[in-house]
Amino acid sequence: MHWEFSVTGGNFSGAGEAASKIKNILKKLGIAYEVIRRVSIASYEAEMNITAYADEGKLLVDIDPLEINITASDRGPGIPDIDKAMQEGFSTATPAIREMGFGAGMGLPNIQRATDWMVINSTVGKGTEIKFKIYLKT
Repeated sequence: MHWEFSVTGGNFSGAGEAASKIKNILKKLGIAYEVIRRVSIASYEAEMNITAYADEGKLLVDIDPLEINITASDRGPGIPDIDKAMQEGFSTATPAIREMGFGAGMGLPNIQRATDWMVINSTVGKGTEIKFKIYLKT
């Protein structure tokens, strides 16, 4: 099964809609609560990163009998130092984003903590792609 959700950069009023739709799909499929919780955390954080930092992006969701795979890709500034970005509390958020309550520097670490596997590919000036998966445990 495959779904695609568009995310508009800077649209904080619509932020979280994709993650909410993903959560609802998983509920309808009867996925275990703990898996839904982990997917919800990771997909929300990925969506918020696109909203806060990129011009536009998308979340691709693929579900098979063994795992849920999500790819969050964007057209944006890219991440110059992925190791630094993975440090809890490190943030490049603008003051305006911080005033809205975002940009605490926990997005990428939270994705990593909530998932079974994650990889980040980023090109400065072009964009970022984060792939992660959560295994469906029986």
